[in-house]
Amino acid sequence: MASISSTQIRGNNPVAEFARTRPPQLGLRRSSRVGFRVSASETKGPEPDLSVTVNGLHMPNPFVIGSGPPGTNYTVMKRAFDEGWGAVIAKTVSLDAAKVKNVTPRYAKLRADANGSPKGQIIGWENIELISDRPLETMLKEFKQLKEEYPDRILIASIMEEYNKAGWEELIDRVEQTGVDAFEINFSCPHGMPERRMGAAVGQDCALLEEVCGWINAKATIPVWAKMTPNVTDITQPARVALSSGCEGISAINTIMSVMGINLVTLRPEPCVEGYSTPGGYSSKAVHPIALAKVMSIAKMMKSEFGDKDLSLSGIGGVESGGDAAEFILLGANTVQVCTGVMMHGYGVVKKLCSELKDFMKQHNFSSIEDFRGVSLEYFTTHTDLVRRQQEAIQQRKAVKRGLQSDKDWTGDGFVKETESMVSN
Repeated sequence: MASISSTQIRGNNPVAEFARTRPPQLGLRRSSRVGFRVSASETKGPEPDLSVTVNGLHMPNPFVIGSGPPGTNYTVMKRAFDEGWGAVIAKTVSLDAAKVKNVTPRYAKLRADANGSPKGQIIGWENIELISDRPLETMLKEFKQLKEEYPDRILIASIMEEYNKAGWEELIDRVEQTGVDAFEINFSCPHGMPERRMGAAVGQDCALLEEVCGWINAKATIPVWAKMTPNVTDITQPARVALSSGCEGISAINTIMSVMGINLVTLRPEPCVEGYSTPGGYSSKAVHPIALAKVMSIAKMMKSEFGDKDLSLSGIGGVESGGDAAEFILLGANTVQVCTGVMMHGYGVVKKLCSELKDFMKQHNFSSIEDFRGVSLEYFTTHTDLVRRQQEAIQQRKAVKRGLQSDKDWTGDGFVKETESMVSN
């Protein structure tokens, strides 16, 4: 479907008109990225409002269950709503689940301590898990049940299909009938079934992506988010194609292609299945800086090229604290997804995330998410511009230290200070 303006949206959902007001510039402070946390402000006053409206979809907070095991069936998705997540994206479904064959073990962990001590902090997580292996009919029934029980909560279906127009159209039609609120299109799974031209096989090929997005957006009547793979040279290229082809939102990033490591005793790769393995998707804390860079690039592109449209951006990658989420929002994200974090800490982690994000907002007197969304984008520039800025700053400092530049600058009133300005320290 065609791209929409801020006064149009698919279906019956009203579109929010976001306020784009910018608060006073934040003071620049030097801080450590490692272990950054926020704490409550001493200031008393009304609680910050965490609610967001994205592509006409209202959420109580910006925290979204990312597509994967935490959204794999009715029971766990119900738990997510009960715990207070802003929205849930179900595990990716396709028409023929019978073709999906998972193996176990399918996860591997990277720990911070030397030699992979089992007591060390988990900083990296690899998975070789495929999309949902449950029959589509079963998942559709559970989508419908969830929407009947939680009509005011946002349920997003993640879908992926083979390179087949009729297949995509059938999948979209059947899933929409359950009442889900939006689609997230999995153009980014880095492993499994590339021979069927699914997942990253589409997201890494802009010509193919444009064609498939055209099929999807001609059929869908609810908002569509395109989930981007980081396993490309320039992530803004496929993001631009998806938005130009009618998608209302971008989700980034999916996992990074990786080999977790080799067991130095057995000489076999991990995770090890009958002595063998395959490259998989890397997530958790260690990918957070990479995800921030990708989201920043997409946000700058969206602001520059699609600024007048009601498009959205969902940040994903290593979110385990309110501070992590705040960084994505400061770069322009409307929502923040968590998947591996839920697998490690449970569904109740959303309460901690909301509390810490509110603490950050109190520190800066932000009353809503829109108050600070995208505020940090303007502080990113090119290396050439950094050199120019630093040279100008050095010249200004030297000028102050040297004092007057010419005899014509002497004045009678400021003579003593002007003399002192040129005295060697």
